[in-house]
Amino acid sequence: MFDLYISFSLSLQITDGIDIYSLKIECFVTSRFSHNVITSRAVNRANVSKEALFDVELPKTAFITNFTMTIDGVTYPGTIKEKEAAQKQYQQAVSRGQTAGLVKASGRKTEKFSVSVNIAAASKVTFQLQYEELLKRTFGKYELFLKVNPKQLVNKFEIEANIFEPQGISFLDAEGSFITNDLLPIIHKSFSGKKGHVSFKPTMDQQRTCVDCQTTLLSGDFVIKYDVNRETPGNLQMVNGYFVHFFAPQNVSHLPKNVVFIIDISGSMSGRKLDQTKEALLKILEDVKEEDHFNIVLFGSDVEKWKDTLIQATPENLDEARRYVQSIDTRGATNLFGGLITGIEMLKEAQEAGTLPERSASLIMILSDGRPNVGVSSIQEILLRTKNATQGKFPIYNLGFGYDLDYGFLEKLATENNGVARRIYEDSDSALQLQDFYNEVANPLLTEVEFKYPENAISDLTQNNFKHYYAGSEIVVAGRIIDNDLNSITAEVKAHGVSALLATEEQKYIFGDFIERLWAYLTIQQLLEKRNVATGDEKTNLTAEILDMSLKYKFVTPLTSMVVTKPEDTVNETAIADKPLEGRDILYRIYFILPGGL
Repeated sequence: MFDLYISFSLSLQITDGIDIYSLKIECFVTSRFSHNVITSRAVNRANVSKEALFDVELPKTAFITNFTMTIDGVTYPGTIKEKEAAQKQYQQAVSRGQTAGLVKASGRKTEKFSVSVNIAAASKVTFQLQYEELLKRTFGKYELFLKVNPKQLVNKFEIEANIFEPQGISFLDAEGSFITNDLLPIIHKSFSGKKGHVSFKPTMDQQRTCVDCQTTLLSGDFVIKYDVNRETPGNLQMVNGYFVHFFAPQNVSHLPKNVVFIIDISGSMSGRKLDQTKEALLKILEDVKEEDHFNIVLFGSDVEKWKDTLIQATPENLDEARRYVQSIDTRGATNLFGGLITGIEMLKEAQEAGTLPERSASLIMILSDGRPNVGVSSIQEILLRTKNATQGKFPIYNLGFGYDLDYGFLEKLATENNGVARRIYEDSDSALQLQDFYNEVANPLLTEVEFKYPENAISDLTQNNFKHYYAGSEIVVAGRIIDNDLNSITAEVKAHGVSALLATEEQKYIFGDFIERLWAYLTIQQLLEKRNVATGDEKTNLTAEILDMSLKYKFVTPLTSMVVTKPEDTVNETAIADKPLEGRDILYRIYFILPGGL
């Protein structure tokens, strides 16, 4: 057997006899909702069959919506099925030795999709993968992230993005980690009014690492960034019985924040991990504002408080904190709950004593690389006792350091307490990862944000209550309109800001038919988060609801799979693609054996 490996992070790898003649990534963004199509065409010019692997890295927040292969004019379609039904069909093919299973991989922002196909001699193949995602606004801009790694020269390589924003585009840029001064002019970007466009189409010569080289420069991240005009705090769009409400107020004063940093100093954090943690903390302390209050809690086998209570971030106190951070060393086991409950009680006592600003945002940030094994070590008990202690008042942000940890537990702990979890990877830039995450929540503008819509006119709302709104981010709420006579929506947004209660009204904006899919996408994502922390009947009901919506809207989610079969409705050539569960490093993978095989 003579193998061809086609690696596609947007990619392919050339072997004699196989000609990869095009690779195109098309992105269509409408009001932050991105529909992406990846198309690759190849021909086997050899006189023997060869195996090709199509390998794509997708954003973790994306849902695959379609995949097809067309071989010599015959299309092999993908269909979305309930996971167990798909797995049964898949196993039948496995039992005949005609397919292979899932494998493991890892990535910060991406997860992989792969399909292996045996290309007969003198045959052509076209791969097409489609996926959708809602772009998140961070640090005042939306990012469309593409992983580029061809590993070879491609005859026709194209990235093209078309963006339509009803509010109007205020800023548009594109950059690549692999872009040299010679490649920079090849990135074409433009925007006017509501439309923006980005294209990147290097020739084979422009892709080369040197004039006569057969190696490629294209290896890394390609990121498109933009933002929209904001004449009002929000923008509300409605059509065909659904609406979406984007909320990102400008010119709002920052709230003072009260933050407790809870740091794992157990033995496993020794060495490089602790050095990077200290480096990040020192950098974070440079960004703390004088009106903020803070404290540091360390936990190994025992718990150590830097100060007995939160203190104001005066220059003198910050200098003392820096000296304390530099003296931190590792010791003992992992008493995570001891450190956490200490931080919670510290915030509660400060609030009851009236030592914190009346209008301020309080939060807890935990950094740990391990599992609780001292003190309260039962995961369920920690979850229950923490939720009772915070009573929804203090968001908990969990940063899981490394690979050998219970990330699912950290995610549940954060989700149940109005926060989020993030995995910090043990790379050279770990300190930067920590600092970037802190910066996302470093500037709270509003607390207790609540969205209200006309009673008896709206149903199936996505999340409409939020503990905090942070500078540079955006809140998105969507729902179904059940009043057929409703031609406009007035939305009331209430929140606590630095000076007074904020009340704002948003009028309607009518636009295209993508809104229902955006609503479905957002609803499924939020239901999956709830399911992660649910138990018993609640989890059963959530599972049924997610499955129903995933099948209806044709999303590959953790409860569905995509099955690829021959068009003759037979099962002798069958493949399956699964959505990885959050916190696990399983990739999508399909192996597909065609006639004239190996």
